[in-house]
Amino acid sequence: MIFQPAIIALVLADFLGLVFLAMASVFAVRLLRHWQPASGSAMQLGLERRTYLMSTLVTFVLLTQLGALLLFVLNAERMAPLFVGAMCAVGTLNANPFGFPSLNLRMALFFLAAIWLVMNHLDNRASDYPLVRVKYGLLLMVVAPVAAVTAGLQLAYFLNLEADVITSCCGTLFSSDRDAVAGDLTGLAPGPTLVAFYGVLGLTVAAGALSRRARWLRGLFLVLAPAAFVTAILAVVSFISLYVYEHPHHHCPFCMLQAEYGFVGYGLYVPLFLATALALGHGVTRLFARTPSMTAIVDEAGRRLDGTATALFAVFLAAVTWLIATSNLILLGG
Repeated sequence: MIFQPAIIALVLADFLGLVFLAMASVFAVRLLRHWQPASGSAMQLGLERRTYLMSTLVTFVLLTQLGALLLFVLNAERMAPLFVGAMCAVGTLNANPFGFPSLNLRMALFFLAAIWLVMNHLDNRASDYPLVRVKYGLLLMVVAPVAAVTAGLQLAYFLNLEADVITSCCGTLFSSDRDAVAGDLTGLAPGPTLVAFYGVLGLTVAAGALSRRARWLRGLFLVLAPAAFVTAILAVVSFISLYVYEHPHHHCPFCMLQAEYGFVGYGLYVPLFLATALALGHGVTRLFARTPSMTAIVDEAGRRLDGTATALFAVFLAAVTWLIATSNLILLGG
């Protein structure tokens, strides 16, 4: 199993990433102790020069981690036929206890990487690099540890994959009879969930589209974006999946990634994850908007980030509406 091309790529990317992050973490400790932007000492000048190199290395690693989430899911989907009982990525991830924890940490690392990349981009545009301590503190205390745990869990998952294991299919996991979180999600009433979905997503898109007119709307959008992500995931399991499969009891959020359903899942998840990542990145950097050298930069970049995130949320909302309108399933009414 470990010799699958996608698995080799993921393990290699994690190994190289951890090497670079370890180097950056050692540098971060030194930077946090000795960074003095007002000083003209040789040490300060050396730190400033090395910051460019380390920021470039970390940017490369974190961009790789953004793509690793997609590759991880693609690999899980493609390996499903190798396991008895597996119909989609759910069966692959259920093949041992490390599958779904690896996926969850991959998603957490995706959003952390996006936040750090946005912070680094805006910090590099300021003349005095006001976020250097913050971004390297975040790297040292949060991003690097999460990346290390993710790599360890993923390696344990791949090493413990056995082809002769009988795994459970998505119909077992995403069933209202199952006493677990997945069962609770499938048990959500489609009608109220649909109303909540269009209410939250519609309000999020509206707040983002009008955010340039009022500062409070910008704040509302940044608060609503994470809520929109959670609502969207709940909606996918509760009712969107039913319209995709045209089946009233098929709630799996992974089967829609298959060719049988036109890979429609990628058209939903990619804009949703990217929109949320951009909004989170702006939301965190917004905390430093009062720093004199960052005010104009955060305002300017924030408008672009919000505009792109809003457009992506709108794409997701339009895609869901199209799927419902063209589906042969009559779930409500009729």
